[in-house]
Amino acid sequence: MTSVNPLSTIFKHLNKRVTIYLKGGERYTGILAKVDNYMNLVLEETVEQKSDKTAKYGRVLIRGSNILLVKLE
Repeated sequence: MTSVNPLSTIFKHLNKRVTIYLKGGERYTGILAKVDNYMNLVLEETVEQKSDKTAKYGRVLIRGSNILLVKLE
C-alpha cells in the first residue's frame, strides 16, 4: 500500500478552489493562495458559511489547528 503525505497533496492544489471545514462549524470556500508546513492556509475570493448565513471576503487566513477537513475540488 502506498502512503501519501496529506500536506504535499494540499500544496499541489495551490491556485485551485478548496472548501475548508473548521472545528467550530464554519465552512470557507475559496482559491488556495498559500499554505505552510503547519497547514495555515490563505484563501482568496473567500465565501464563509456558518449556519444559514453567508458572507463574502477577499483574503482570509485560516489557522491550521482549527481545520477539521479540507475538501479539494
